[in-house]
Amino acid sequence: MGAKLSTQQQIRSAWLATLPPKFAKIRKGIELMSTNHADDSAVRALIRLLGELKAQAGGLSVSSLAETFGYMETLLRRGGGQQLKVRGLGELLGSATINYEGAVREATTPERLDDAEPEADSIP
Repeated sequence: MGAKLSTQQQIRSAWLATLPPKFAKIRKGIELMSTNHADDSAVRALIRLLGELKAQAGGLSVSSLAETFGYMETLLRRGGGQQLKVRGLGELLGSATINYEGAVREATTPERLDDAEPEADSIP
């Protein structure tokens, strides 16, 4: 008997499948910032994308990704040097990638539904 994914896992898995192109867009924005080719509209678009991703991840209860996207958004909104932002965003993007891989693993692993069977077997 094959284990099936829950509805919540299917929804998370479908949303997570849309993230790789968005990660590429974030990476490109960071590269533009590092070469000083990013204008204010490009930075605002990146902030908006990170805010949307944070809200979507929070709505689907993928809290580790939501926190990381929130940190990235906050880092961009705050003042500070350009190199500080670039380095911080690069490290947080690495963290988001790791959290993404963990979320994919969690969303594609069927949940075990062992209610009370092991306990019932151990009673004489």
